[in-house]
Amino acid sequence: MQCRALVWWMALVATLVTPVHTVAAQEGAEPEKLYMSRTDLVSLLDFYERSVASPAYGERLKARAALHGDVVRSRLQEGDFRVGDRIVVTVESQGIGDSDTLIVEQGRLVRFPDLGEVDLSGVLRSELRPELQGFLEQYVREPRLQSKSLVRIQLSGAVARPGFYTMPSETPLPDAIMLAGGPEGDVDLSGIRIERRGRKILSGDPIQDALAEGRTLDQLSLLGGDQIVVPRRFALGGSQGTLRSLQYLLALPFSIAALLAVFF
Repeated sequence: MQCRALVWWMALVATLVTPVHTVAAQEGAEPEKLYMSRTDLVSLLDFYERSVASPAYGERLKARAALHGDVVRSRLQEGDFRVGDRIVVTVESQGIGDSDTLIVEQGRLVRFPDLGEVDLSGVLRSELRPELQGFLEQYVREPRLQSKSLVRIQLSGAVARPGFYTMPSETPLPDAIMLAGGPEGDVDLSGIRIERRGRKILSGDPIQDALAEGRTLDQLSLLGGDQIVVPRRFALGGSQGTLRSLQYLLALPFSIAALLAVFF
């Protein structure tokens, strides 16, 4: 495991020495912040909307900005919590403490035993603690609350142990990949992408920036059920794979002819 991790980090550093586009460099959040606040997301959405409207960018960058803007807009409207997400809470009052793990249920509700429900619709992870604190203050005298949101993410592709993993939402992207045993085989680090319901929502320069700076799952706007795909470098598939196969087949007769010329 230590050897694989070392190879992974060395390959990552080698991959990330290339420069990125100006637009990509402005995407995301400050690395030292674990969570995106509502103010952060509003500013980011404004940046994406201005990018879409700007004549300075080409259609490809505008399309990417529009996609990322949709992701941020949805997050602002619907919040971060999905059915099945888990929240670890520790409550202390008058010297007595207790811990529990709450599960987000249908309607984006979490239930405190013997107290009631909290609706997390529209609530961001950065807003979770004050939201739960305000609810508990109705029933508990001067509660001291600690909370940690957990998100279920799928790791797939060229990783040692693909599957679903539940991890803190402040987990840096490189650490999330290492939870699945790290990349395995001939990995295309530049091709790592994020998918949601089969749709690619993040790839390219923003992912490379996230890996280099250790951005968290929350900063990347990942939600429960999202998938981190680590592709293999020489996997042939789609139109690119068809093109490579065609190139190989076209070159084959010339290779045979060359061999015949040498030996005969």
